[in-house]
Amino acid sequence: MSLSTVTFTLLEPRTEPNAVLVEVPHAGLELDAQALATLAAPARALGADADLYVDELYADAPDTGAALIASRVSRYVCDLNRAETDVDPLAVEGGSARSSPHGFVWRTTTEGRPALLGPVSQAEYQRRVAHYHRPYHRRIAELLEERRARHGFAIVLCAHSMPSRGRDGHDDAGVERADVVPGTRGRTTAGAPVIALVERLAAEHGMRLRHDEPYRGGFTTGNYGRPGDRIHAIQIELARRLYMDERTLAKRPAEFTRLRAFCKSLVEELGRLKLG
Repeated sequence: MSLSTVTFTLLEPRTEPNAVLVEVPHAGLELDAQALATLAAPARALGADADLYVDELYADAPDTGAALIASRVSRYVCDLNRAETDVDPLAVEGGSARSSPHGFVWRTTTEGRPALLGPVSQAEYQRRVAHYHRPYHRRIAELLEERRARHGFAIVLCAHSMPSRGRDGHDDAGVERADVVPGTRGRTTAGAPVIALVERLAAEHGMRLRHDEPYRGGFTTGNYGRPGDRIHAIQIELARRLYMDERTLAKRPAEFTRLRAFCKSLVEELGRLKLG
């Protein structure tokens, strides 16, 4: 069974359900008219700053017993991997004094160009919170609770992609990144068996792995990852060179197929774990 809304698509397991939920917050490209009216970002930034095709990389998750929830909207509407209160006054009227331009509402592109014509109004900010952020995270919370109740625990795999080299403004600017970056905020949001499984699979596929650098895990990982309460969250960043041309934004078909197989194996093996 699948459910589509304005904000996200949910694909339920197509076989015996397990404890895994795959969550893809940044693959979407859709903008509604109200958000589009505030936007100054160039069209290319909508694709370059999305996690393009990540929902497709994990499209086999329901065949392994996992559920897959994927946002359809652009992160230029709102960033679903940020807290709804994570705003600055240059992005939202009346926002808190925040230095980063990439909070709930992005005010610059990753290349440093203006993303907004000006701060969005409080009314527009509240609309995005109510229409996009809260329904999405309400459903995630429900799905995780359903899995914990049924299996005794739940695992959320927060699926992302990253530029293959650090961009200007990052500590690793110009440096080639690892193939796989698991984010667990210092191994605090997921149990050791979850982390060890990712390490093992990456090694078996000849992929370089680096924990928490440059991404430690965003809102979903930190908000839901409570191993002591039997909910495990791990953010998986995949270098985009593994499956796409970062200049043209096109898939590299053979490489995409290989990485999709890795993603299926990862979800499948997470679904076999028995955690307390």
